[in-house]
Amino acid sequence: MKELVERIKADGQILDGNILKVDGFLNHQIDIHLMKQIGQEFYRLYKDENITKILTIEASGIAIASFVADAFDVPLLFAKKSQSTNLGSDVYTSKVYSYTHNREYTITVSKKYMHENDRFLIIDDFMANGLAMQGLIDVVKQANAEVAGVGICIEKSYQDGGKLTRSKGIRVESLAKIKSMENGVIEFEEE
Repeated sequence: MKELVERIKADGQILDGNILKVDGFLNHQIDIHLMKQIGQEFYRLYKDENITKILTIEASGIAIASFVADAFDVPLLFAKKSQSTNLGSDVYTSKVYSYTHNREYTITVSKKYMHENDRFLIIDDFMANGLAMQGLIDVVKQANAEVAGVGICIEKSYQDGGKLTRSKGIRVESLAKIKSMENGVIEFEEE
């Protein structure tokens, strides 16, 4: 998606530890105009997949997934990273390691909102190693539901997450694919 790539070029920053900082427009301060375009682009890509729900993980994915859910006119469900007493014990869980936070989480989703006839579009801001994505896929499978596809704003294609997810037969659409981030330069894959 040209608009997202141009925004990353203009405002993205490479930090130590192979981190791309895009918090000025994507996952801290939100550029609403860009989010609307992202929601519409994922709708264009997946409109024929009979999506019944959008699934993401807290916290960075929620804003993006909200615009996608709006475009599809379906509910948004997000996996919680911490136990919540109001969820109760009737939940699906999966272990997820966060590279950014250097810790493991147990994600939790209430069984009340996941059904075997659901077709989920999983949305997230980044895919690098794909560990959060594998956890989300796991909870969908626990519900005997279907992953209709995965939508990623920024994929670090030089890491294994996209390859791992695609190797499971899951369609992955990434709006910006980064080939490398070396010497302070972000290089994108050609579309």
